[in-house]
Amino acid sequence: MEQDKKLAQVFHYDLYGKRAEKYDFLLNNNLQSVQWKQLEFEDDNYFFVPKDFELKEEYGQGFKIDELFPINTSGVKTHDDTNLVDFNPFPENNQLYTYRPFDNRNINYDLKKVKRHRNAVMKHFIKGENMGLVVARQCVSDWRYVFLTKRICDINLTGTAGAFGGGNVFPLYLYPETDKIFTGEKRKPNLNEEIIDDISQRIGAQFTDEGEDIEDTFAPIDVLDYIYAVLHCPAYRERYREFLKIDFPRVPYPYSVPQFWSLVELGGTLRRLHLMEDVEPQDDMANFPVAGSNDVEQPKYVSDKVYINETQYFDNVPSVAWNFYIGGYQPAQKWLKDRKGRTLNYDDIVHYQRIIRVLKETEEVMREVDEVVYGLTEEEVRIIEK
Repeated sequence: MEQDKKLAQVFHYDLYGKRAEKYDFLLNNNLQSVQWKQLEFEDDNYFFVPKDFELKEEYGQGFKIDELFPINTSGVKTHDDTNLVDFNPFPENNQLYTYRPFDNRNINYDLKKVKRHRNAVMKHFIKGENMGLVVARQCVSDWRYVFLTKRICDINLTGTAGAFGGGNVFPLYLYPETDKIFTGEKRKPNLNEEIIDDISQRIGAQFTDEGEDIEDTFAPIDVLDYIYAVLHCPAYRERYREFLKIDFPRVPYPYSVPQFWSLVELGGTLRRLHLMEDVEPQDDMANFPVAGSNDVEQPKYVSDKVYINETQYFDNVPSVAWNFYIGGYQPAQKWLKDRKGRTLNYDDIVHYQRIIRVLKETEEVMREVDEVVYGLTEEEVRIIEK
């Protein structure tokens, strides 16, 4: 007869300090004297450290990303980046490739050579114009694992998969399977109708498959922009930090019409920034004043200057841009480090100047998002509580 299986008791204790202090504590204590805290397990998650799930019910009222976008996949994994990914186009099977934040390259998208091509989903970026939300399912650091793509993308776009930062891509539209021209089939939103209907009722607007200049309507791009704004809200990331580490994020439903459209506008601003649409270098930022070889040797940041070698540098680079994270990367640093040993051409220099501007303005927009999401009036708080 099978015996009842019971969970073991697990105890935890945090010990912080310098090495000498830790050695001293261990020398003067034993298993009995340490003030252990017994961990309480629930659901299917068994964490070996204490977790604060006090806001679980509140967080659970939002919609889950992978439920809203039913068709999704992890990014492409070639298993041979050295030969299949390059700065220059390939003579055959070439596709533009979102490799890292602000680092677009080329991929030899030969399905016989690319080990994990994810073509069942990636084909929706090849067949026509599309947009994809890239979000990690898990992470070990503070949550910041979100980006966008308009083309097929790498599994490590938002972070290394081995460190729980690799992202799944959620296409906004799905294209018909047929290759025939005159079928009349159109692309369809990759969106859960029940969740969209709920949003529609909350904001009093009718959903349309494509953006239309008609009053009281909203489109798939508006939904994506709303989500993108919320996921860039610092207060949201902090409030739900424990939940964001363990699964795809849940996004709160809009609580008012003005709030929804304000976030759509801010999310649209972030989207255009991150896709570098109509972004030009700023005159007083990241100037490249010294002529030279343009060789990237050992990038370093000194007194608002980003040196690429001993004599050449980008001037007046804000520290917020240099240190800014997208996923597991600091793009202002990684973009240069990935070009170590290469020579920057004119387009490269301009592109890096655009990166600096984008990162600085992203931080500014995120602060605006904070005010919209959590800058509630007393009346709005009462509505939420009801």
